[in-house]
Amino acid sequence: MLSLLFMAKKRKRSLEEKVELIQQGDIALHNALIDSYKPFIAKTVSSVCKRYIHESDDEFSIGLIAFNEAIQKYTPEKGSSLISFSEVLIKRRVIDYIRKQAKYQNLSFDGSSILDEDESPGSSIEEDLSLEDYRKKTDEELRREEILQFTQILQAYDLTFNDLIEQSPKHADARKNAMEIAKILVENDDLKTILFEKKRLPIKQLESYVTLSRKTIERNRKYIIAISLILAGDYVYLKDYIKGVLET
Repeated sequence: MLSLLFMAKKRKRSLEEKVELIQQGDIALHNALIDSYKPFIAKTVSSVCKRYIHESDDEFSIGLIAFNEAIQKYTPEKGSSLISFSEVLIKRRVIDYIRKQAKYQNLSFDGSSILDEDESPGSSIEEDLSLEDYRKKTDEELRREEILQFTQILQAYDLTFNDLIEQSPKHADARKNAMEIAKILVENDDLKTILFEKKRLPIKQLESYVTLSRKTIERNRKYIIAISLILAGDYVYLKDYIKGVLET
């Protein structure tokens, strides 16, 4: 009977609860979590490299560092699980590593005026084209994953990804103003808390920080919410989209 009570009290912690304890300084739990998720890290890295990855490989080390980074950066407010968040982060870091290695090798090759006897310039061009094709495919995959993750978060706000596109202000000045409101919101902890916890735009509070009318803010409500969520999250491709919108 006592053992049953003990087991009831010793409830199995969720992954997110473990992360919270790790962020508070539980080193033993930190090491145990990383060790238990090494197969997940290897699988994720292998999916990018298109080959089996061993723990002795440099790419695995990059994935391990990225997973640790995900643990430190993760917050429930991001709207996704630690697994999906860390998966995206691992893939990004490994792709960055591959690109840097390829760039370094190309520079070394370009600096040499001598080709191996069995190596022709044509084979180098084919390799470059293959690498470029790989980059495009991985970028497309990560972009799709990022949009899917963002779409799931938008559902909590009764929004869709199309709202980001369809509700975009037509004039450049209006878009810029909406972007500025979103930046103000994200940089203010009180305003951001209202957005994340109550799932609504704090229009009344925002009026104290901007010169725009309440009507203007309300008209662009959906767009401002979507942009705020992008700015507050770890969205590489969507942030590039925002830059593109400002430039048009």
